[in-house]
Amino acid sequence: MDFSSTMGVSADGMRVQAQRLRVAAENLANKDTTGTTPGANPYRRKTITFKEALDQESGASSVKVKEIGQDQTPFETRYDPSHPAADAQGYVKMPNVNSMVEIMDTHEAQHSYEANLNTMQITRSMLTRTINLMK
Repeated sequence: MDFSSTMGVSADGMRVQAQRLRVAAENLANKDTTGTTPGANPYRRKTITFKEALDQESGASSVKVKEIGQDQTPFETRYDPSHPAADAQGYVKMPNVNSMVEIMDTHEAQHSYEANLNTMQITRSMLTRTINLMK
């Protein structure tokens, strides 16, 4: 594998981790977003999945976003008869977002992003040293 392929793989890794952070941020921002009419569904947690991507030219295996989907776990309910989205029994459907899961996901994404950034910096340093040797 050459230096440009290594940097491309790292850039792909950083790109998908940035998207992962965006999805977690959206989930956290909407963790209290309920429906606005009686019995309406609240915000549904988004999920992100990845897939392997093979670069035919270099033979390097990289990563891409496969899908941004929706978590199908059931909504919890909270008794609040004064809420505009309360059903006939006074229960409001709440988003299926768990703040702790999202925070852990952001930490994992940050660590993966940093690992890819370090790989890119090391590759750049090795390339610079190689060029300096050739002078």
